[in-house]
Amino acid sequence: MSLSAAAGTRVSQRRAESMRPVFRYDPVLLCAVLLLTAFGVVMVYSASAVYASARLGDGLWFFKRQALGAGLGIAALLLAMKIGYRRLEELAVPLLVLSLVLLVLVRVPGLGHAAGGAQRWMRLGPITFQPSEIAKLSLILWLARSLAKKQDRIRLFSVGFLPHLFMLGLFTILLMLEPDFGTTVVLCVLTFALLFVAGARATYLFGVLGALLPIAIFAVWRSPYRLQRVLTFLDPWKDPQGHGYQTVESLLGFGAGGSLGVGLGESHQKLFFLPAAHTDFILSIVGEELGFAGVAAVLILFAVIVWRGLKAAHAAPDGFGCYLALGLTLLLSLEAIVNAGMALALLPTKGMALPFLSYGMSSVISSCLAAGILLSISGGAGGFLQRGVGAQR
Repeated sequence: MSLSAAAGTRVSQRRAESMRPVFRYDPVLLCAVLLLTAFGVVMVYSASAVYASARLGDGLWFFKRQALGAGLGIAALLLAMKIGYRRLEELAVPLLVLSLVLLVLVRVPGLGHAAGGAQRWMRLGPITFQPSEIAKLSLILWLARSLAKKQDRIRLFSVGFLPHLFMLGLFTILLMLEPDFGTTVVLCVLTFALLFVAGARATYLFGVLGALLPIAIFAVWRSPYRLQRVLTFLDPWKDPQGHGYQTVESLLGFGAGGSLGVGLGESHQKLFFLPAAHTDFILSIVGEELGFAGVAAVLILFAVIVWRGLKAAHAAPDGFGCYLALGLTLLLSLEAIVNAGMALALLPTKGMALPFLSYGMSSVISSCLAAGILLSISGGAGGFLQRGVGAQR
């Protein structure tokens, strides 16, 4: 073959490569999020249709709102991908202030809405949302921005540790007034995990944790319903028709499902046996209708999100992107672990939604928004399968 012919062949190959699809964002992460979101809409309908028809006169009541929330969530995901995580850095402080203001306003009569013994919701006309969902994302954004800026001073107590502890304390006080013990614990774990990764002194971290542990134990001991949840967790079968009812019914759902389940839509637990079947205990309905295979598929998809999220954090081109990806990945994984552990009686019962699946517009939108920011970090890190002229890492 002549030199000119070989050169022509190489040019043709380059042109063919330049015409191949270019994925700026992680397609594996995107597929996992979309699958969970779509599956959540299906399972909310399956778990809530009978209840909604009997109590609200419309079997599609929860389904329509979950579908709307999923649609808005995907729109938020796409918007976050388009805007890019770097532009969010300048919004970290305004969003932090906004979330603190909303957590204060949720206590105002007429604005705050109480349900299940807690005042965690706000109503603005026809819209009901949880300020805590905004608070989680805004605190992670602020922590990522602050840790990235103070990277060289992170080991100093007054600069690298105290300001973050102070901000966490503000959120803790406001959340405990609702009360929302579960979200408070998640934010504490997130903050200390990010400080540890950033390089904060272990003596500071363990010292504060040692001081907080007796406070947490006292908060549980002095609260009758929290103490009862711990006692029920230790032996739910002691009072199967009383305090242990929800946990026992959840376990019965998993047991009835076996390996492959009783069939989609064929759950018996959703027929007014299992409370909160379409919200906190939706994984139990998945286990009953789709069996071990269905639950395993859900957990594998969450494992994929954790894997790709950590990969995005490792490949992020700057400190802000790294800490932000790590924080968002920890948030989604912690919520999934707490919800699954509660449904499987591995943790005390706690009103925490399963990301992407549980009914709730605030939850599904915030979960999709977190995933969209993660995807934007994967794109900013050089993306995946970036082929084309000049697309080199």
